[in-house]
Amino acid sequence: MSNDYLVNMTMGQVLERNAKNFPNEEALIFPNRERRYTWGSLNDEVDRLARAFLAIGVKKNDRISIWATNVPQWLTTLYASAKIGAILVTVNTHYRKAEIEYLLKQSESNYLVLMDSFRGFSYVGALNEIAPEIAQTPLGEEIKSEALPYLKKVVYLGDNPPKGMHAYEELLKKAEEVPESRLREISASLHYDEIINMQYTSGTTGFPKGAMLTHQNIVTNGYWIGYHQGFTQKDRICLPVPLFHCFGLVLGTMAALNHATCMIVLDIYSALDILVNVQKEKCTGIYGVPTMFITLLEQKSFNTFDLTTLRTGIMAGSPCPIKTMSETIERMHMKDITICYGMTETSPVVSQTTTADSLEKKTSTVGRAMPGVELKIVNPETWEELPDGEIGEVIVKGYVNMRGYYNLPEATAAILDKDGWIHTGDLGKFDEDKYLVITGRWKDMIIRAGENIYPTEVEEAIRHMPGVSDVAVVAVPSKLHGEELGAFIIPDKDGQDISVRHVKAYLRPLIAGYKIPRFVTLIETFPLTASGKIQKFKLREMAAELWSSGKK
Repeated sequence: MSNDYLVNMTMGQVLERNAKNFPNEEALIFPNRERRYTWGSLNDEVDRLARAFLAIGVKKNDRISIWATNVPQWLTTLYASAKIGAILVTVNTHYRKAEIEYLLKQSESNYLVLMDSFRGFSYVGALNEIAPEIAQTPLGEEIKSEALPYLKKVVYLGDNPPKGMHAYEELLKKAEEVPESRLREISASLHYDEIINMQYTSGTTGFPKGAMLTHQNIVTNGYWIGYHQGFTQKDRICLPVPLFHCFGLVLGTMAALNHATCMIVLDIYSALDILVNVQKEKCTGIYGVPTMFITLLEQKSFNTFDLTTLRTGIMAGSPCPIKTMSETIERMHMKDITICYGMTETSPVVSQTTTADSLEKKTSTVGRAMPGVELKIVNPETWEELPDGEIGEVIVKGYVNMRGYYNLPEATAAILDKDGWIHTGDLGKFDEDKYLVITGRWKDMIIRAGENIYPTEVEEAIRHMPGVSDVAVVAVPSKLHGEELGAFIIPDKDGQDISVRHVKAYLRPLIAGYKIPRFVTLIETFPLTASGKIQKFKLREMAAELWSSGKK
């Protein structure tokens, strides 16, 4: 296979190219922070921060963790670390004390950049409880913490930094201690095949694992993601998804970087904020999971906003209901919206629809394999390749594959085989046009009386039922059949009286009887990860508790 699909540039080189070619074009806008960057001004601040990092001792391959929402310093830290060969470690904004302690130790992070707090939880307070030595360390000296033995220094995003922490704005002034020639020398020595990012898996089960990704992994993947949306420097993308997740970091930031596309970045998801800023900033695209688009469309003030500048974007993270996709295209003018599929371990996108694909392909498939990516469907027990149309495990090979999980060789071997294939754990098939159809997770497959049932098929049938806004189907333990199906339904305003009887009557002519849920309950919201994915393991726990006692 030809390597023409590869970008072969470091992240810093792409940023510098944009600064040279489009110095006065807008690059980043943070409306809630009243901060705007051109490509030129962004590159200037990134260079200052990179030199400041060097001044406080950051070296190539050092790990810099960042624990913050979508603030401007998140992206300047990403680019600055890339310019000096440091490895950025992403931190989930919803982490609490035990989780951040685990991540900082497991990743062996040397530096931490953090904001003060989020949604009432003090990041600073948690950190000081874990490592009280930080407050006792004179500024400029290295921290010596028993609990966090690798941590050297902490950078605080805000005014009045706590004891022992560098203030971001003050840190920038230290750039004067390092000549520009030193930064240029270091940047020129970097190679696009070096590890630059550790993205921790969302942790829907067990402890998160740090997927080691290179410049090549995420820069090239970002190029093709933007290419399939038709990005140019004239596009303006509204990004309300978290930067710590691959959706924000690669699908958003790297796609925009590769095509010099401006991003309007929101701190956190707010449907009203999105509508306000799409109109104000004349956005041409929006990123989000299906539930985000459902919330947007249901806003009471929706029709008061002018969204006619929209044309594209990405809907990803879970299957898209055809009703939601149709309304997004018609009411939000997003005729060029695309669907993506992948996982953190694959940089992440391995398949994507294009702007030219039909509504049917955008709702029933996740597109074709990306350039430079091989996809196979195999029997998950024998690894034998299956013919098109048959359901099996999706496996992936190509430039997108991670180098492995940091310091977890056994976990790496469990997902990345000796022939270079990543085993996703997802079930899928190819349709007649070689588009990939995801049917569920191997571990989510329900086996009822010996029959394999794929929850995605049942969910898609229920989503068409009047009164249903969204649905998730999970296994319920059964002494008689091994497992039964339970459906958690989020009703719309017309569906408040939906019962198991209604669901059975609706599904009976549509799908086989053994696939019809025995149990149904209404729910206001699903338990979600911070990136918007449904935590089905929590629903399974709820189902076992709810229906084992005979409740409906």
